[in-house]
Amino acid sequence: MFYRFIRGFAKALLFIINGNAHYFDREKLPKDENYILVAPHRTFWDPIYLAIGASPKEFSFMAKEELFKNPILRFIITHAHAFPVDRDNPGPSAIKTPVKLLKQTDLSLIMFPSGTRHSEDLKGGVALIAKMAKVKIVPSVYQGPVTLGGVFKRKKIQVRFGDPIDISDIKKLDKEGIKEVERRMNEAFLLLDKKTDPNFKYLPTPEKKKK
Repeated sequence: MFYRFIRGFAKALLFIINGNAHYFDREKLPKDENYILVAPHRTFWDPIYLAIGASPKEFSFMAKEELFKNPILRFIITHAHAFPVDRDNPGPSAIKTPVKLLKQTDLSLIMFPSGTRHSEDLKGGVALIAKMAKVKIVPSVYQGPVTLGGVFKRKKIQVRFGDPIDISDIKKLDKEGIKEVERRMNEAFLLLDKKTDPNFKYLPTPEKKKK
């Protein structure tokens, strides 16, 4: 109930602020099974647009554990199906928690394989979780403003979903197996970006230096 309220509120707010979001190929999203929705992480709000575009399906999210220190924020994100992860030292729960949710609830999972907003390097977590939970990986891309100024200027936002990636044929998730899963995801991201806008070029905002 709370998740649906938050998603509806976010959808209305983003429509008022931007009002220029377009979603493509939503019919490719699995209807009666859980899955992992993946995308390159390009801005703070791309997970919101992915969740809105993939509705009515509900999703769980990984969130850095620092966000759970604030009691008000912890209440909101916990009831929005987020769970904490220590990004510097992820423990077994970083894998066990999403696998359990995928297998035992009606929640799918949104993940960004690159981990950070400005990395093109994929990580093996998606492959491991998908394999253990026996679910498919659905690629998607966000194209649009990466700064709040661009959102408020009502620049066009596009989200496209791709064909589910079945990794059941990969028998062993060793170095080569994980590399193959990453190759399939990267190939799908490139195809979706090109299909959405052949001239698209992602220009990340500069990362703030850590003190």
